[in-house]
Amino acid sequence: MSELTAAVFAHSLFGRLLSSNSLELPAPQILPGITYPAMPYVFVADEAFALGGNMMRPFLSRGRTTEGRVFNYRLTRARRVVECAFGILANKWRFLHSPIPLKIDTAIKAVKAACVLHNFVRQRDGFNFEDTLSHTLGPTQFTVVRGTAHGAHVRDHFARYFMSPEGELPWQMEAIEM
Repeated sequence: MSELTAAVFAHSLFGRLLSSNSLELPAPQILPGITYPAMPYVFVADEAFALGGNMMRPFLSRGRTTEGRVFNYRLTRARRVVECAFGILANKWRFLHSPIPLKIDTAIKAVKAACVLHNFVRQRDGFNFEDTLSHTLGPTQFTVVRGTAHGAHVRDHFARYFMSPEGELPWQMEAIEM
């Protein structure tokens, strides 16, 4: 299913704009605690997506270093926030659990309406963001999808940053040894 999602994304207008660097993304920023280099804003993805300058995917399981394991852990934590948010949205608006039997324009409007209504209901009912971060994820098997050399350079820099005193989390080493 993830490979299908990645293929649909790659052929979507958003995917094409991202891969051609035509999106108006914010300018790269210096990461906290360091002075160089400015890093691009990135989207987090799973192993089905191609690595790119603005698309981060995990390192492969084979021959992975501690640095790579920490990067994968940090990427998984970021992905979990997105996946939990979509899961909450889809459980409230059940039509998101299966292909939407509508014309594409109507389906887009239905998804947008669900997002707006979802945000309204969440704001009305109140929610605790920290509750969405309390679950741990087990290890994942990764498959090979080609990416760009620039994407690999960006990912490597994030991996080094996550191991540095400026970018590390106090518990990340215990988390990767589970």
